[in-house]
Amino acid sequence: MPISHVQVVSVPVSDQGRAKDFYVDTLGLTLLADQQLAPDMRWVMVAPPSGARLTLVTWFPTMPPGSLKGLVLETDDLEGDLATLGEKGLTVSDVQSAPWGRFVTFDDPDGNGIVLQASAPNAPQSDAAGWRDDA
Repeated sequence: MPISHVQVVSVPVSDQGRAKDFYVDTLGLTLLADQQLAPDMRWVMVAPPSGARLTLVTWFPTMPPGSLKGLVLETDDLEGDLATLGEKGLTVSDVQSAPWGRFVTFDDPDGNGIVLQASAPNAPQSDAAGWRDDA
């Protein structure tokens, strides 16, 4: 089964307009689509310059708003992004360090948990065993 990559991750939100504003205006993602597909279904898609796209969804009953935890976004400038997020009034955790890099956590307006990380140079990307302290 040759799966090549993650195409789309659905982020459960209560208000797609508010979520779009947060992901585009606060986090700086690019708006790729905002279309009304049906009276009760709007397709809102955002994305960083590379990687998986995010759809901001309201129609999955098993995914209540705020139920997504651990969405990891990568940055090359953690300090710069922290300053920008602070200027926009976002509450962000203290910077934490791990063998793979440094990161902060915060929530979107619905409570979906986001990790913003800056990977360390030469950090293992696919071998979790390389992240252990005793490795």
